[in-house]
Amino acid sequence: MAKQFAVIGLGRFGSSVARTLYEQGYDVMAIDSSEERIEDNINHVTHAVQADTTDEAALKELGIRNFDVVVVAIGQDIQASILTTLVLKELGVKNIVVKAQNERHGQVLYRVGANRVVFPERDMGVRVAHNLISPNVLDFIELAEDYSVAEVMATEKMIGKSLMDLNIRARYGANVVAIKSGEKINIAPKAEDIIKKGDLLVLIGHNDDLAKLEAEG
Repeated sequence: MAKQFAVIGLGRFGSSVARTLYEQGYDVMAIDSSEERIEDNINHVTHAVQADTTDEAALKELGIRNFDVVVVAIGQDIQASILTTLVLKELGVKNIVVKAQNERHGQVLYRVGANRVVFPERDMGVRVAHNLISPNVLDFIELAEDYSVAEVMATEKMIGKSLMDLNIRARYGANVVAIKSGEKINIAPKAEDIIKKGDLLVLIGHNDDLAKLEAEG
């Protein structure tokens, strides 16, 4: 049976995780306290629900314990992040992956029940993108044998063009999940982002589609 995921907190990191999972065919419930963020993501996940995730009754009503993995991607509110993790643990969620703001926050999260903690703001480099999509890093996205992550150096044809211009998803069936420029990494690239010389594109897709993209350059 395919894994079911819940993603709590739909900022740039959370929405990127939720959309990537959903686009790979997984059942994804997205949860946020903001009605606006729910509206922004409603067409990119299986279910989008507005709820206060520090409320045990609200999470129980959503059947949160039935999900194989719950990703807590709450932004600046460290208290809400910790309380949500604690509630998830108490409700019996098997695998809880939580975004942390800093090392101390991460230590607290482990103590209250997180199975894995990620530091997307701290971990610069390609590893951040792999945190989103690689089973070897987070163990929470089970890619099929014929799906891979590929790192592609920007070619002459790509330089100076936006992701919208390149239209990689429509042309090759692959998704650009991150762009690395030197030591900086954009983990939620927008359609209007321009590819520069030296950029590294991190893509996810079917092996055949990735091979075609790499061959054509």
